[in-house]
Amino acid sequence: MEPAEDYSFPPASFKPLLNEISEFLRSTSSTLAVAETTTGGLVSASLLSVAGASKFFVGGTTVYTTNPRKAWAGWTDENVANYRGPTPELVTELAANVREQMDVTYCIGEWGAAGPTVLGPPIHMVAGQTCIAVVSRESFATRVVNTGVTEREKNMVAFAKATLMLLRDVLAGDVKLEGHASASGSEPEPFTPLR
Repeated sequence: MEPAEDYSFPPASFKPLLNEISEFLRSTSSTLAVAETTTGGLVSASLLSVAGASKFFVGGTTVYTTNPRKAWAGWTDENVANYRGPTPELVTELAANVREQMDVTYCIGEWGAAGPTVLGPPIHMVAGQTCIAVVSRESFATRVVNTGVTEREKNMVAFAKATLMLLRDVLAGDVKLEGHASASGSEPEPFTPLR
């Protein structure tokens, strides 16, 4: 008989974050969607590992190539032609589009380069770097994370954890949020962080 494999998921270091996120979202009846690229579904899978996730998790999308970017991020052929690499602005736009399409309170977005190789000019990507955004109807927060390593699997896990950390920080009110106009173009409403 072969030794049993370790099927533990998510990583142990994620569990306190996931518990906090779940408590914040459930206590306010808030809903969540995920739009991720280089984490490849790890953020969604981590959230779904929490018992009772159906109370807050609506859905997720892995936007890895051009067609999903057109479907979920609202990209046009012009956007594709002008793409120069992930930025906080692009991931915020992605998360805002997915939030609106899934009609949720929050959407978290992630877009980066896990490595070990990256596209060359004119695309600007840094292996081990990702841009993260948390978007609500009224506001958003972004963070750029650079792990300093080019190992793909390590970066995917590190990016997923960093994405969950930003979400937790937003829900706890520990980050400065910026307002943005709603899709209708009206002025943003004041944002009150969850406590």
